[in-house]
Amino acid sequence: MPQIPGNDILIALATWLRQWLLTIGLDPASIDILMAVIRALLLGTLALLVFMLITWLERKVVARIQDRIGPNLAGPWGLLQPIADGIKAITKEDTTPDGADVTIFNASPIVAGVAALLVYAVIPFGPNPGGDCAGTPCGPLTGTDMSIGLFYILAVGAVSLIAVLMAGWSSNNKYALLGSFRAVAELLSYEVPQVLSITAMVMIAGTMNMTRLVEVQSVPFIFPLFVTALVFFISGIAESGRSPFDLVEAESEIVAGYHIEYSGMKFSLFFLGEFVHAFAVCAVVTTVFLNGWVGPFSFVPPWIWFFIKSFAVFFVMMWIKFTMPRFRIDQLMAFNWKFLVPVSLVNLLVLAVLDTVLRMMGLGRAANPWVWGLILFAANLLMLFIALWALGRAARRTRSTERRIVARMDDVTPAAPVTAASAPAAGN
Repeated sequence: MPQIPGNDILIALATWLRQWLLTIGLDPASIDILMAVIRALLLGTLALLVFMLITWLERKVVARIQDRIGPNLAGPWGLLQPIADGIKAITKEDTTPDGADVTIFNASPIVAGVAALLVYAVIPFGPNPGGDCAGTPCGPLTGTDMSIGLFYILAVGAVSLIAVLMAGWSSNNKYALLGSFRAVAELLSYEVPQVLSITAMVMIAGTMNMTRLVEVQSVPFIFPLFVTALVFFISGIAESGRSPFDLVEAESEIVAGYHIEYSGMKFSLFFLGEFVHAFAVCAVVTTVFLNGWVGPFSFVPPWIWFFIKSFAVFFVMMWIKFTMPRFRIDQLMAFNWKFLVPVSLVNLLVLAVLDTVLRMMGLGRAANPWVWGLILFAANLLMLFIALWALGRAARRTRSTERRIVARMDDVTPAAPVTAASAPAAGN
């Protein structure tokens, strides 16, 4: 298999490092451990660099959308603004409330940040380049190529719930506690349609390995699994606590939520966890539904295609955040349990039946991928049309009921008596 353009330098560096470690007398087992540590450090550094970039990018995009000036003073085009923010966070006073459980209070932001970083361990940024890396077969450009990569993402993503509950409970603040309860209710609820969408995708792909999920996409899954991708993306926005699902930190309602007592670098770790998690959702969407690192031009390195797609998905996430109003908490929960979960269940059933029928007819994904993809895409559009029609019908029924209630209240409310103060002045 030929070397992949753009991967050669990484392969050469890994090969040279392994050979150098062998020359200084390290055994192969120790070298494997050391290489794993280096991969972890590189992935952590990459996630932090992405965090700095997307905080700058989000401010620039919101400035364009809302017609105002973004960061432009710290460095050229404001590129040094993330560094200025980091210096400010480090130098700000670190406070701990009286009566707080200090150990859990200090551990919570660390858990939140680490939980977001762990997702990057199984995201493949490029393919298996083939060849031989100093006696060890070269794997894909990923931290670890797990056979249950999607299950791992779900597992470590749920750790953020524990961090939120730890922060609210340990702060010794009723607002923080109530905010953490509401945040956990939201995050836990939106995991249900997320898991159902992943179940549908795994059922079609036949694997949970992130690298294999890219390799089996003879047709990008965004087309035959459009409803699945939409549900997963919406659930991912809610899971990362971004608008219009940012009720985990509704400042106007619960005074910033579970992290009200945090300041300085501790608060920044929660902030880091949110942004890193949001981009991880975009990276998973790219891997699972947008054919990962595969691009139309072979001269562009695969990892560049991966980041182009991931940042495009993140732009859609920013677009939604800065153009839609925040949901009320009852609307938020009703949208999940009354719309997303039923749609996910119907989608799972339809995909299972239709994929089985197509395979029996000789039109399965392996036999005729484009015909299979077009038929499933048409079925997805039909499901989406029916779901939106049902949602609109329910909304019209709700508005009609509210109008009747208001009219009935107006009928039974006695008219206010006219007094000298309320009577119109003469000549008006």
